[in-house]
Amino acid sequence: MKTNDKLLSEILQSIDDGKIQLPDFQRGWVWEDDRIRALIASISNGYPIGAAMFLETGSKDINFKYRLFEGVDESHKSVFPDSLVLDGQQRNTSLYRSLYCKKVVDTVDYKKKPIKRFYYMDIKKSLETLTDRIDAVVSVPENKQVYVNIGRDLVLDLSTPEKEYENHYFPLNIVFDAPATTLWQLAYMQHHHMTPDVVQLWSDFYSKIVVPIMKYEVPIMELEKDIPKEAVCQVFENVNQGGVSLTVFELVTATFAADNFELRKDWKEIWNELKNEKLLLFKNYQSFGATDFLTAITLLVNYKQTAGENHKGTSCKKKDVLRLSLTDYKENKELLLKGLRKAIQFLREERIFSTIDLPYTSQLIPLSVLFAIDENLWFDIANKKKLRQWYWCGVMGELYGGANETRYVNDVVGMIDWLNDDNIIPDTVARSNFHASRLLTLYTRNSAAYKGVMALILQGHAKDLLSGKEMDFVVFEDDPIDIHHIFPASYCEKQKYPRTKWNSVINKTPICARTNRIIGGNAPSQYINSLERNHGVTTNILNKCLASHQINVDAIRADDFETYFNARRNALLDLVEAATCKPVSGRNENVTIEEDAMDDEPSVFD
Repeated sequence: MKTNDKLLSEILQSIDDGKIQLPDFQRGWVWEDDRIRALIASISNGYPIGAAMFLETGSKDINFKYRLFEGVDESHKSVFPDSLVLDGQQRNTSLYRSLYCKKVVDTVDYKKKPIKRFYYMDIKKSLETLTDRIDAVVSVPENKQVYVNIGRDLVLDLSTPEKEYENHYFPLNIVFDAPATTLWQLAYMQHHHMTPDVVQLWSDFYSKIVVPIMKYEVPIMELEKDIPKEAVCQVFENVNQGGVSLTVFELVTATFAADNFELRKDWKEIWNELKNEKLLLFKNYQSFGATDFLTAITLLVNYKQTAGENHKGTSCKKKDVLRLSLTDYKENKELLLKGLRKAIQFLREERIFSTIDLPYTSQLIPLSVLFAIDENLWFDIANKKKLRQWYWCGVMGELYGGANETRYVNDVVGMIDWLNDDNIIPDTVARSNFHASRLLTLYTRNSAAYKGVMALILQGHAKDLLSGKEMDFVVFEDDPIDIHHIFPASYCEKQKYPRTKWNSVINKTPICARTNRIIGGNAPSQYINSLERNHGVTTNILNKCLASHQINVDAIRADDFETYFNARRNALLDLVEAATCKPVSGRNENVTIEEDAMDDEPSVFD
């Protein structure tokens, strides 16, 4: 990496000539009017505005599509740039548009409303020592007239050069145009009849404002063209921590764009087909985003390409995704999408219906790849059993919570090998371990295991206590369902039951919202009686509904919390063992959990 200071004038001229451009992954220019004024004020004061980072072009490995800065003449579109700006786009665009380009600046006000502005320096005010420099930097509308009082009163008119001279306002978009500045200076002084005070005013303004701007230098870090593509991504993230981080998807987008393929548009079309899947979208959160999609395709491609090597070398790390070719993407896109849809179908069969209830979004990547490799593999009942065991070992073992690229590979390769040899067990199945005490620390959806327990309860054909309907996908679609306390929270607090017990997953179950309102905060015996007396639910049906939630009927009807709690704990542990096909450790241990124990995994939903 090379570091040096460059004159701002040289940078802006190179931008204007097309010698400095932007890679396709850079976002559009978004700075508002006040930030532009503040930036100009800093430049005029000689204050540092931060370093910029450029990438030298001409690499064999990095072939990004590039584009001109906003405002640059389109005639320079055919120019091959010397450098691409990785960090400093907003600052450089703001300075180019306001100080170099003669066109009106398209920006936004503090309310993000689009406005058009020209920028001026109030000559007199800029030289006042008690005035903040930013107050001397003035932006005016496209017609260069400023009105107040709802457009009734004209307070500043700069619509002609003569009015600029008269009001002592220097147009900043000529500050780097020496001939234009000289002509403006002469006309300005002639307009004021070369009076000594105006000559002195201009002399002071030129030496204290114009010259510092013309001589202003920007620290530049330039990455040489032989830098690996993954390093570009990492460097960008390191220097851009205060802004929007660069994703792998955007780098691949820029690479594909060099071959005239619009990956962003392609993903938008894909997402329009997928967004109605409740497993993939919750509010504005995508459980399977663009980068996940590319990671899955890369894993699928590498798996197929390493077939002759027993899949050694299969990888889907960031560097592998960045090396994904457009040809491989096109050839495997539909296959991966088909695998993703099969994965969604599998999760529904496991009673996971929505994004908010999905234990691990990351597990969708290897799951979709496994179905993409060969969907027919999973028609065999023995193979399906292994797939189910692997999935639940990942969930209840809580093994998909961190960086998972290596686990994706080990599980995909391991799962296919396991189908051919019962002795080759995938890493996730081998490592999975669930301790009985974990149930007492699961309070909310912050944990994959919590969501997993709820799905396992639904797998037991759990029925709503009021309607008696099994809570399958149709019920989830028709009636809002959430997770609620079986022994209500307010009742448990009055009885002074340990919070670690009554607020844990052991005392929670999925029921319809309407049923929960009827339950309220009453003792179980009371709300059970109400369901039977006031809502026509027979004792026999209600008992079956309660039992379908792994609830000891006799204990709950007697308000016997301890008997109910211990029985349900054991019932839930039985569900975990059945799903993972592995014994739960610590079933017979007496474990004390601190009252302030909390789920320790972050969630985008809670």
